Amino acid sequence: MSDVLVVSEHRRGELRDVSLELLTAGRELADTLGGDLHVAVVAGDVDRFADELNRPGVDRIYTVENGEEFDHTVYAAAVEELVDRIDPAAVLVPNSVNGLDYAPAIAERLEFPLVADVLGFEYDDGLTVTREMYGSKVETTVAVEGDRFCLTVRGGEFVPAEGVGDAEVESVDVEAPESGARVKGFEEVAGGDVDIADADVLVSVGRGIGEEENIELIEELADALGATLSSSRPIVDNGWLPKNRQVGQSGKVVTPDVYVAVGISGAVQHVAGMKGSETIVAINTDPNAPIFDIADYGIVGDLFDVVPQLVAEFE
Repeated sequence: MSDVLVVSEHRRGELRDVSLELLTAGRELADTLGGDLHVAVVAGDVDRFADELNRPGVDRIYTVENGEEFDHTVYAAAVEELVDRIDPAAVLVPNSVNGLDYAPAIAERLEFPLVADVLGFEYDDGLTVTREMYGSKVETTVAVEGDRFCLTVRGGEFVPAEGVGDAEVESVDVEAPESGARVKGFEEVAGGDVDIADADVLVSVGRGIGEEENIELIEELADALGATLSSSRPIVDNGWLPKNRQVGQSGKVVTPDVYVAVGISGAVQHVAGMKGSETIVAINTDPNAPIFDIADYGIVGDLFDVVPQLVAEFE
């Protein structure tokens, strides 16, 4: 009872980034426990997803063919079946809308303690996990009792697994109870033509822009960099950009190669959504702004002076 089971996630025919991040988290935990890493792929194009998940460190992949999209009943039944088969010490699930749908159900049925929204963990004669509380204002450590547990892991906290592995792939038949729910389709939020979570470069605008008409200047910078425009919450609350452009705890978690924060002070709720970016560049008039604490490069200056110079340089 030292193995780890990771449950992958996909949506609309695409494997989600958090699935590859969970492979890294799962491998770290399995190494600590001295066990193997198992991965479950439920529904959708399971063979293609299995190929994408076959990374170094994965010992075995289980595919469960049943439908195309997420179904609570199917996922819960599949995870229970695999837990009976593998007898793992830990089950790792994405801290997503889908993961939070079925993780509590399987934890209750399997009598596993459940810890949600995990940022990191350590194991030394017992599991200790790191979480945030009070709107990400406080980071806490939680000791988990027992030797079996279920964790939902926040996206963007672990590096995605890379490379090509040699895991064995096994098809598993699961008889799930008849479900009364079906995915009928997907409806994007306003402005849903862009998914900022997929962008390699983001230019994000904050309260420092002052007026809605000034956003045009930040759009020019985004165009010059070949970047996608995003924002902090006040911009969305004012109705200046649609909700799908919001980065942060109440928006989207993003992990681009480059994140340029323009006129953003760095409130903890915003930082929670972008701190996993590979390179962070901050532009702010306040040298003591919290955003500079996590920035790789900082420019202390008026964005209305700095941004035009950057646009001219990159154009």
